[in-house]
Order: sequence, then C-alpha cells, then structure tokens
Amino acid sequence: MHDVPKTTTSVPGLRERKKQATRNALAEAAVRLAAELGVENVTVEAISEAAGVSPRTFFNYFSSHDDAFVLIDDEIGERIRESVRGAPAGLSPLDAVRDAFVAELEGFEDRQELWALQSKVFQRSPHLIQRGLNAHTADERALSDALTEWLDATGPGKEGPGDHGVFPRLVAAVSHTALRIAFEHCCTHPGETVLTDVFQEAFVHLAHGLPRPTERSGPPPAAVPRT
Repeated sequence: MHDVPKTTTSVPGLRERKKQATRNALAEAAVRLAAELGVENVTVEAISEAAGVSPRTFFNYFSSHDDAFVLIDDEIGERIRESVRGAPAGLSPLDAVRDAFVAELEGFEDRQELWALQSKVFQRSPHLIQRGLNAHTADERALSDALTEWLDATGPGKEGPGDHGVFPRLVAAVSHTALRIAFEHCCTHPGETVLTDVFQEAFVHLAHGLPRPTERSGPPPAAVPRT
C-alpha cells in the first residue's frame, strides 16, 4: 500500500481534551462492565464509579444509560469530517474520504479489543442494535454533508452549492461499509493483518470499480502514489 499523507485538523484545547477523556472513560467502563455482567445488570452508578466520576457527571455526557454502550470514540467521526472539509482540491472524492479515515485508524489496533467487546454487548442486548444503527446512520449522513461542502468548495469555478444527487451519500455509505468489513476481517484474522492496510485495500477495489479479482492475485494494483 502506498503512503497516505496526513490530513490536518485543528487541535482541541486542554479543556476539550479533558472532557473527551472523561466521556471516553465512561463509555469504556460501560462497555467493559456490560461485556462482563450484561447491560441489564450495569447501572449508571457502577459505570460512574468505574470511570472515577459522579453519576451526575455521567449525564453531562450521555442523555441516557444506553447511550454509554453505543457512543464510543464518537469524536473520531467529527475529526474525519473536519479532514474531509479541509482536503486538497486535487484529490478524488474517494481519496479525500479514505485519507481522512486512515489518519484516524493509525494505531487503531490499540482500541480493537474495546470495539470487539461492544460488538459482543450488542449481540447479547438486541435492543441496543437499533440505537447503534441510528448512531451509524447519523454519522454517515454527517459525513455526506461534509463531503458535499468539500465538493461545493473545490468544484470547477467553486461556484457554491450544487446538486450532487446521491453521490455524497453513496461515498459516505461505501466508506463506512469498507471500515466495517476491514474491522471484521481483522477480528477474524488476529495478528495477521493491520486495519489500515485492509481498509486501504478495500478502497483500491472501490477505485477500480470492483472488478472480479484474478484468482489468488488479490486486489488490483494500487494507484501511483501522489507527489
């Protein structure tokens, strides 16, 4: 795989970083407790105690008990969208979105266990699946909106808002699907693959229009690295 340049995002201030760290600690505590005890046996008080905060603080970050099991690492989506909005005009839409994702996936193996535990929690608690789907759909639509902004800002003549049809939604949807497939592949091949490599392989297939793979040849050749 060729190297992907890092996209630039604004650095949050200390206060914002502390708030995000607290939110992440609550979400991680919720998922770990639920994986061990079951969602129905995990209280807001138990989650708060495990994260080292008060139950009152919990509701500063989550509107309900169930949200804590669903909304883990949710700040990643906003950073991806910010990267897409600031992507260079010369990129293809697929490359702009891929680069934004890859910049966030470096070192993701450190979080793989937590995401696998969340999947386990969902399987045991079907009522959370709809919440997860709603959150996923909202994130996908927000990415579509960010891509639309970028298309409008970097299109021919930069003439402003245009009608892009289903294109932004389609790119957002296939990007999220590529991430899910890459994550599932890495979970079923532990220690054999790196998430960023599998994710970029998926985009190579997408960029080539999903032709039939040649037997044992793997994906089509990657595009020539940009200079």
